[in-house]
Amino acid sequence: MPRTEDDSWDLATSVGATATMVAAGRAVATKAEKPLIHDPFAEPLVRAVGIEFLARWVNGDINAADIDSPDEAWGLQRMADLMSVRTPYFDAFFRDAMDAGIRQAVILASGLDARAFRLSWPAGVTVFEIDQPDVIQFKNSTLADLGAQPTADLRAVPIDLRQDWPTALREKGFDASAPSAWIAEGLLAFLPPDAQDRLLDNITGLSSAGSRLAAEIFGNKPDENGEPAPDLIAIAGERWRAHGFDVELADLRYDVERNDVAAYLGRHGWQTEAKTLNELFAANGLPEIPASAGSLADGTYYCTAIKQS
Repeated sequence: MPRTEDDSWDLATSVGATATMVAAGRAVATKAEKPLIHDPFAEPLVRAVGIEFLARWVNGDINAADIDSPDEAWGLQRMADLMSVRTPYFDAFFRDAMDAGIRQAVILASGLDARAFRLSWPAGVTVFEIDQPDVIQFKNSTLADLGAQPTADLRAVPIDLRQDWPTALREKGFDASAPSAWIAEGLLAFLPPDAQDRLLDNITGLSSAGSRLAAEIFGNKPDENGEPAPDLIAIAGERWRAHGFDVELADLRYDVERNDVAAYLGRHGWQTEAKTLNELFAANGLPEIPASAGSLADGTYYCTAIKQS
């Protein structure tokens, strides 16, 4: 179902299902022969959500090689590969921010992110998680049932990012006068262009000098003829639908022209540094996405930024 301005979801439907999908990727990546990540909470969280296709994948009942097309650049194995490089990128971002003395971390659209439970945070750190109320309630109750304990002062901010989340964040104790570290992982492509700008503006307004931000930016560049590039994730999703994953991925993202994130931040007082997805793959010894894959290969990048003043 196409997105609307006031749509809502849980972790088994619409945008929420993508949070479960990437958690499944983390679970599979954790179980790899030579894993690059370790997320012990991903698999039980995916099982608790109950999307059969994803549960079968993390259980090993579905083999990526039996579903992926060898002629296409994206599929289940690539999803696990993405989590193998994306997860440590954002983990390292938080570690570097904490080493720099920052003691406030904000995870936007936190979904099934378990960093507040699996990372070793320094003393005095507060982690704020922002997401829809039902999503936060489900994750935290599931982790509590597992006996998991947060490794920092975890404060849930149950609110839709389309609402007045800055006020809700402050009410939970966020201090805009102190430096903070923010991540927007797997988020921006699901926002309309104006909502992306508002989000970045709000982060900027809440960030004192020295604050940091890390974001994932999915490519949406047209092909050499000016036509929309093939949506490889949606194409793979159609194959997954044939195996029971009843979510139309092509309807969820806003693949329209928007401000470039790094450039936008640079104009608003941030010093930025970017790495492409293929650079992350290469740095971790994983095969790069071929150039023929279009915007997924040459337009997807990861950006870190430091607020200058």
